[in-house]
Amino acid sequence: MIASSLLTREVPLDPQVSALLFIDVQNFAAKRDGGEFKDVSDADMANKYAYYFDRLNSVAIPNMQKLQAAFRQAGIEVLYTTIESLTKDGRDRSLDYKITGFHVPKGSHDGKVIDEIAPGDDEIVLPKTSSSVFVSTHIDYLLRNLGVRQLVISGIVTDQCVESAVRDACDLGYLVTLVPDACATYSQERHDNSLKTINGYCRQMNTDALIAEIEGL
Repeated sequence: MIASSLLTREVPLDPQVSALLFIDVQNFAAKRDGGEFKDVSDADMANKYAYYFDRLNSVAIPNMQKLQAAFRQAGIEVLYTTIESLTKDGRDRSLDYKITGFHVPKGSHDGKVIDEIAPGDDEIVLPKTSSSVFVSTHIDYLLRNLGVRQLVISGIVTDQCVESAVRDACDLGYLVTLVPDACATYSQERHDNSLKTINGYCRQMNTDALIAEIEGL
């Protein structure tokens, strides 16, 4: 049982009150032909984004697949967020997304979770138009309806939308476990700095150790 008097974040997952949340692992941001990279030259891809896609494809996504399978096997809820507007023209996007130029139209291919971790037909997918899923969706309401108190977070990118979700979930009273080797951003330095910055907000546990914890419960 999770008590309000806890003095540590190092609490093993209780499957009855836990959920796994994948952040923005979608065609828009995780594929070379996705909208975020459609205007990026091959030279810039090689110079600026080689690390990102290598980590995604060789480390983060394989670990996401392992997590997804293990959580499903344990009967633990799996949820997903995607950057996607509620309108086709994106008029409902946050000011930040409009300034940044992020536009993922409602129902578009860019807004779909990648095939490698495609959601099951009864798993929840939440479109969002802000960095934190807790700002532009009703995820807090949903998690409380599901009885979730412990939230495991994985996704992209580590130092932006993932970090925002970790901070907000913590402030809203969830015990958060971040899975660093199932996350990715644009450099190892950025990834490592983010992990240090949010260390005080969450428990950090790599994929194999977390799966062993689940299987041992």
